[in-house]
Amino acid sequence: MTVTSTWETPEQAALRAAVAALGGRYGQEYFNGVVRDGEQPDRLWAEAGRLGYLGVNLPEQYGGGGAGITELSIVLEELGAAGCPLLLMVVSPAICGTVIARFGTEQQRRRWLPGLADGSVRMAFGITEPDAGSNAHRITTTARRDGGDWVLTGRKVFISGVDVADATLIVGRTEDARSGRLRPCLFIVPRDAPGFSFRPIPMEVWAPEKQFELVLDEVRLPADALVGEEDAGLLQLFAGLNPERIMTAAFAIGMGRCALGRAVEYARTRQVWRVPIGAHQAVAHPLAQAHIELELARLMMRKAAQLYDAGDDMAAGEAANMAKYAAGEAAVKAVDQAVHTLGGNGLTTEYGLASLITGVRVARIAPVSREMILNFVSHTTLGLPKSY
Repeated sequence: MTVTSTWETPEQAALRAAVAALGGRYGQEYFNGVVRDGEQPDRLWAEAGRLGYLGVNLPEQYGGGGAGITELSIVLEELGAAGCPLLLMVVSPAICGTVIARFGTEQQRRRWLPGLADGSVRMAFGITEPDAGSNAHRITTTARRDGGDWVLTGRKVFISGVDVADATLIVGRTEDARSGRLRPCLFIVPRDAPGFSFRPIPMEVWAPEKQFELVLDEVRLPADALVGEEDAGLLQLFAGLNPERIMTAAFAIGMGRCALGRAVEYARTRQVWRVPIGAHQAVAHPLAQAHIELELARLMMRKAAQLYDAGDDMAAGEAANMAKYAAGEAAVKAVDQAVHTLGGNGLTTEYGLASLITGVRVARIAPVSREMILNFVSHTTLGLPKSY
């Protein structure tokens, strides 16, 4: 499905067109072949990095494009619409790159941002734990001082792409010097750090990026592994989580557009009786409804990205959660309707829709479930009392 660009700047429209062309040169056939062979989309990732797309949101002085999450979401959406979504874009440039750019030391920025921008370096993000989920208030991974070092101990689950990442940005908790309470802090843990280990979690999701359980067993890190201030707490964490939600929305919308485009083409050409099946309202109306809902989700994603890029973290948090919710729901519905439109063909390898069923479902579950977003909106936006 084509996207109108009258609501975008000329630069953003040009970026969208260029990324769409890149995605078209690879497409779902390339992506599915990578997954089938148990490999990574390294060629696409490298070319996207070389062309400046992976680091479009990062500061120019560190090799980035100097734009924002708005532009990065365009990149991921268009790659997804072409059938080759890069899940690690949600993590490496969006979460880790943003956090380091905003809160990292000059040394950290020079060490990590150029590689994150050109794709030669990848970074994973570790927050989810077996008993805490993504609840930062229940995280049990702790960091304690030992002389001039930090020592991290804990476990993480469902962490994407650790096997190909050069380091992982770990969310731990340190003791607040003033209150004695544990507060979330962020640490860069190199993949080869002693005591840092990971094992794959078998998944039924059709994607090249694998999920991992991490174990941090007395991982000793130098003082400069801490990103930002020790007492900054949730401020720094949510500087990464809001882009994560916006980019998850882009991930979902791209896949929804990919599925819908194939279904529309099929409905336009598939003829069983005298006219193409798309002429029948029972086929046409659900596809039209799916398109409307994807477009509505794109508008909320755009609002969230613009608020974030403008520096309004509070408003961006609300909009980012709403965008992620809307995109997840719209994309799941679009993929389901696309499969249904093709009937038996919708489940064949030839048409490539069945593989999207589990992939798009991720956007309903991760990085935060739709139910937790509804909790957030009911408490924060509507002012209703909490149930927990």
